[in-house]
Amino acid sequence: MSASSNAINPASPASRIAFLFPGQGSQAVGMGLELYQSSPAAKAVFDEVDEALGTPLSKIFFEGPEDELRKTINAQPGIMTVSLACLKALEEALGQDRMPKAALVAGHSLGEYTALVAAGVLSIADAARLVRERGRLMQYAADLREGGMAAIMGMENAALEEICRETNTEISNINTQDQTVISGDKADVDRAMELANARGARRTVSLVVAGAFHSRLMEPAQEGLAKIVDSLTFKEPSIPIVANCTGLPLTTVEDIKHELTSGLCTCVKWKDSVEYMTKSGITTFYEIGPGKVLSGMVKRISADAEITNVSDPESIQLLAT
Repeated sequence: MSASSNAINPASPASRIAFLFPGQGSQAVGMGLELYQSSPAAKAVFDEVDEALGTPLSKIFFEGPEDELRKTINAQPGIMTVSLACLKALEEALGQDRMPKAALVAGHSLGEYTALVAAGVLSIADAARLVRERGRLMQYAADLREGGMAAIMGMENAALEEICRETNTEISNINTQDQTVISGDKADVDRAMELANARGARRTVSLVVAGAFHSRLMEPAQEGLAKIVDSLTFKEPSIPIVANCTGLPLTTVEDIKHELTSGLCTCVKWKDSVEYMTKSGITTFYEIGPGKVLSGMVKRISADAEITNVSDPESIQLLAT
């Protein structure tokens, strides 16, 4: 994938704000329930997603059980829905005049799909159908081979790349200068963790995930995802979306579609994405959606960044007052 040559423009001085949207792993039973109960705009998002998918998926977000919510096919549309509900509730609370204007938007893996809705590229209903199918296809690919992922802290990427070559694993997420995630067959990931520990990694953590995301083990999902991407109506983005695959902005529908299909098997360059945004003039980040994972990453990448979390009625009320 290549970002458009004219896409690399610094953020407008009029807005030094970026909206960030979380990815899989931020889910928790009960997420979004208070928003649903307190905000008509948020409730409309949940209702629209349930209608688009033909199933009361929001019931799983609100009530669980946890093992159902953790399934990729449910967690992905769940996190996206709650993130969009947070965004709409914030717009409702602040009004058009006071709503922060983002110069750039970005999302971590799944969060990139939420960013597409925020940038006007996809409707909520189409994004829900796309993300649900993405989750189904990723689970399908994961079921074909037992894959795993592990976070490696405190190791130079050059040393980790050597371990990946030795163990047939891949670097799948470069989250910060101090945290990189690897993916591959479960046994290979376990071996890579052993080598990383032996060669000086500060810490290694096996991730609780369904498969080896953002690696070649996801290739069986690519064709199906490309088909649904081609079946949907995409609009030109109103705000540039900073791409996971390159850390550079996407400004055309063609680039966006390529990003989505290739992203299943490509490393998420989150560190590059945040660094691009700060170098472009972004000083304030709004993490919109469940959890605070991205806030922690941004702080480790750019200590001077200002970060605001929008995750529930309380955080929205604080901004409104």
